[in-house]
Amino acid sequence: MLKIKRAYEPAETADGRRILIDRLWPRGISKSKARIDLWLKDIAPSTELRQWFAHDPQKWEVFKKKYREELSDPEKSRMIEDIARQARHNTVTLIYGARDTEHNDAKVLQAMIEKR
Repeated sequence: MLKIKRAYEPAETADGRRILIDRLWPRGISKSKARIDLWLKDIAPSTELRQWFAHDPQKWEVFKKKYREELSDPEKSRMIEDIARQARHNTVTLIYGARDTEHNDAKVLQAMIEKR
């Protein structure tokens, strides 16, 4: 099972393996409170793409396309496959910090992982 969850929501046992997928640590959250099992900075959108997007819903469709292009990199593809493999057998929760729960990198990554 694959889930996504904001870093600011309380960690729960039902989250299973918690993987932070943002390049930057969520502001104001201690490492002990976040209960992150793995931090995959390299799977996050590039700094340039993240700054360009700035969570502007009008840029959402272009952001998704560009982020999927970045995720086609062989190393990132291996990370995606590894997460998909884990999610087939256990609960995996992708943790992100964005306020916008509909227009964020976790949504794009979740869709790509679920395709595998």
